[in-house]
Amino acid sequence: MMIECIYSTSDYSDMVFLVSMSFNKVLDAQYNSTVGKFVWFTEQAEKSAEIWNNNQAFMQGLKADVDTYCRHYARIVDSAVRDKTVKPKVKLSSVKQAEGNHPAVLMCSAYEFYPERIKVSWLRDGKLMTSEVTSTMEMADGDWYYQIHSQLEYTPKSGEKISCVVEHASSPQPIVKDWNPSISESDRNKITIGSSGLVLGIIIAAAGLIYYKKKSSGQWR
Repeated sequence: MMIECIYSTSDYSDMVFLVSMSFNKVLDAQYNSTVGKFVWFTEQAEKSAEIWNNNQAFMQGLKADVDTYCRHYARIVDSAVRDKTVKPKVKLSSVKQAEGNHPAVLMCSAYEFYPERIKVSWLRDGKLMTSEVTSTMEMADGDWYYQIHSQLEYTPKSGEKISCVVEHASSPQPIVKDWNPSISESDRNKITIGSSGLVLGIIIAAAGLIYYKKKSSGQWR
């Protein structure tokens, strides 16, 4: 026997209570709170389902379990989860540059988030893209955090706007990352390294100038 509470809204208005009876991995009968009775799927379970459905006290108890069991424990569990949410780190990168008629490939990755449930989607000029999208399942890192990767294969057009949208319980608003094709990933790295080298060079030069002035001032005395 397996008991499930299924819902997707924060106010639990769509809560569904399921009781499934199986034998040898075959579903024999199931109670669904939206139906209000047991439905049988095998000949062997027909008599049992009829007996359960005719037991008014038993059926009233199952009906009440939507509130006393499902909604009650959903509030407790959701409260504990929402207090411990961790916002994902989102990275948008180019996997393959456009070459002639070959499409470009973008990768949107979300790392180190909790809880597991997350949604990653793509927008092209504000419109949802459903084709040419490949996504992994949420993968456990082994440290209570999760990661997910979504790949978009498309043909670039001048002036268009490609965005990766990540929706997660840790963020009240969707996390949106816009792709900027004007600077490639390698160029970004070169700029970062070059800037770091320039700053380091200025610091060393300034330190040398200060040392030289102090030394010169001491000689004149």
